[in-house]
Amino acid sequence: MPHDPIADSVLGLLRERDPDAAAILGREQERQATTLELIASENHVSPAVMHAMGTCFTNKYAEGYPGARYYGGCVFHDQAEELARERAKRLFGCRFANVQPHSGAQANAAVFLALLQPGDTFASLVLADGGHLSHGLKVNLSGKWFNPVFYPLHYDAAHPRFEQIDYDAAEAVCLEHRPKLLMCGYSAYPRVIDFARFREIADKCGAVLMADIAHIAGLVAAGEHPSPFPHCHVVTTTTHKTLRGPRGGLILTDDEEIARKIDRAVFPGMQGGPLMHVVFAKAVAFGEALKPEFKEYQRRVVCNARALAGSLRERGYRITSGGTDNHLMLVDLRTRDENLTGADAEKWLESAGIITNKNGIPQDPRPPRVTSGLRLGTPAITTRGLRESDMATVAEFIDRVLGAAGEASVCATVREDVRAMCGRFALP
Repeated sequence: MPHDPIADSVLGLLRERDPDAAAILGREQERQATTLELIASENHVSPAVMHAMGTCFTNKYAEGYPGARYYGGCVFHDQAEELARERAKRLFGCRFANVQPHSGAQANAAVFLALLQPGDTFASLVLADGGHLSHGLKVNLSGKWFNPVFYPLHYDAAHPRFEQIDYDAAEAVCLEHRPKLLMCGYSAYPRVIDFARFREIADKCGAVLMADIAHIAGLVAAGEHPSPFPHCHVVTTTTHKTLRGPRGGLILTDDEEIARKIDRAVFPGMQGGPLMHVVFAKAVAFGEALKPEFKEYQRRVVCNARALAGSLRERGYRITSGGTDNHLMLVDLRTRDENLTGADAEKWLESAGIITNKNGIPQDPRPPRVTSGLRLGTPAITTRGLRESDMATVAEFIDRVLGAAGEASVCATVREDVRAMCGRFALP
């Protein structure tokens, strides 16, 4: 474990006052320190961001916005929120930012509340092809209260853009259904998004263009992926994942009228008091992302993802769409073993200290709780300091476990190799 005096003091205090809670925290610290985190939506925050969340800002209600609170005593909370907003606007090159959403899903819901009426039609990519549950899944309010229509990927294996967005078909869907809002940005899509092309489609059908960049926000901020601005009317994101901040949401726009509607939708429409300790930590994280070294970090995230995808391909795994342009990849396990499932792979790899998540692949014949694939990402291992030359070793660890069908002795051996690698590449 890296030495962190503040974390050590917190753990020590808990051991004195709540040994049961301390034991759980200690085990989780050990787990994170000694495993390789390959879940594409997770990362390791800096000690500054982590401890910013554990400050006295957690003690205060601050309903409303800076200069217009419903409680007294908010002068420094106003300053913290303004700092977060100004840094977010500078980071993404936009005019307005709402830093209060508790999560990316709530940020998406706030946009729907602000810009749509119940029953309105919107267009998005279906979850099974890489979308998100808040993009129209029937069990989510986005699918219950609104009318989603879905545009497709290229499903013809002979097409040069196989398993990538079919922009012409997306245009046809939008011209047929005339959605009020067109949504782009995804949860499991490894390729560059053409925001300019989506704006052309939105303008043709009279839709507001919304981008959910929760996964690629850090890449966008660092210039490793094209920006949704000036093409998109409104942009949502999480503040963790590639952005490497605390768990939370963020809404951005250049449109003053939309900004006013968004503010009303977040509060009082969706939320009461903001989590000001998280808002404060967002400000700290945005400050880190504005530093030159963050750009180099994001460049290495992308390089590592491409190297890992290439190493897995060499070992017989199919990478959907043929590769990756960003921080994640979808691995089709069936080309390595037709009986191998994502559920089994996730379980076996975790026993070896490699943390992944099962994930459906486009046109997956297996149900979501089983799947034929894994979604892998490189933000967290890049934060630890792993580089392209280390990706072949990571791929070899994965293949040893899966090639042995999770055999206990193989997993135990790989677990020790992973532990040794983590010792060489400590957490921040």
